[in-house]
Amino acid sequence: MNETANIVDIDEGNAQQLLIDESFNRPVVVDFWAEWCEPCKQLMPMLEKLATEYKGAFLLAKVNADEQQMLAQQLGVKSLPTVMVIKEGQPVDGFSGAQPESAVREVLDKYVPSPQADALLEAEQLLADGDIPSALALYRAAWEESGHAVDMTLSYAAALVTASRFDDAEQVLKEIRLADQDARYEQLVAQIQLGREAAKSPEVAALEAALSAQPDDHGTRVKLAIQLSQTAQYRDALEHLLVVLRADKDFADGEVRKVYLDTLATIGKGDPLAAEYQRKLFSLMY
Repeated sequence: MNETANIVDIDEGNAQQLLIDESFNRPVVVDFWAEWCEPCKQLMPMLEKLATEYKGAFLLAKVNADEQQMLAQQLGVKSLPTVMVIKEGQPVDGFSGAQPESAVREVLDKYVPSPQADALLEAEQLLADGDIPSALALYRAAWEESGHAVDMTLSYAAALVTASRFDDAEQVLKEIRLADQDARYEQLVAQIQLGREAAKSPEVAALEAALSAQPDDHGTRVKLAIQLSQTAQYRDALEHLLVVLRADKDFADGEVRKVYLDTLATIGKGDPLAAEYQRKLFSLMY
């Protein structure tokens, strides 16, 4: 296998330099594997991806346990795959068996700052200060930069839930594979369900009932859209407004179009949801 500055293969000739000496400069993550080990084939590509993403914050050292049996014995490897974190010459952490990416990142983040750590701190502060559009823009940028990594997906979805953007949070969570759907994932799914129930005020329920009885009542539909946007259910609100605009572009003397544009402005320029519905409006109008 080819070596890079952050991913190396270990043998007797370089073990001292790369496992011990290098661990005084940065953490060394040692992956013990073998050709016959199927879980190893699942874990190694993930570790390689993380080593690239973390841009040299740690060294990934790969050890073929069949070829380097003495080294594996010296480090107490009893099963494959085994991963160890070596810092300042000593093993400080590790795990055995294939793990979901979220669990691997949890181990790494004890010793290596996440590439998105600073952006997340800023985004969390913006969210706490109530600047939701700016916060979500930072969360999304960090999520994209991470390649939709599991922990970033969960953090971004959690921010969307905090902002009552339940539909968008649900869409983001669809990125997570079944194997990575841990307790935090389940908690967010439950929060989305509870949030949706809590957002259904008596006013919304009454307007939905009235609209169900008279689907062509555009005035009621606009009122419902306004109520939904006030609880950050922007996608549903915009869909209702589009129904009205498709039927009558100038309904209420253009007021519906203004409500639509105001909703986009509230979501925030650059937000994917705003961009999506800006395109839909443009297609409808032109």
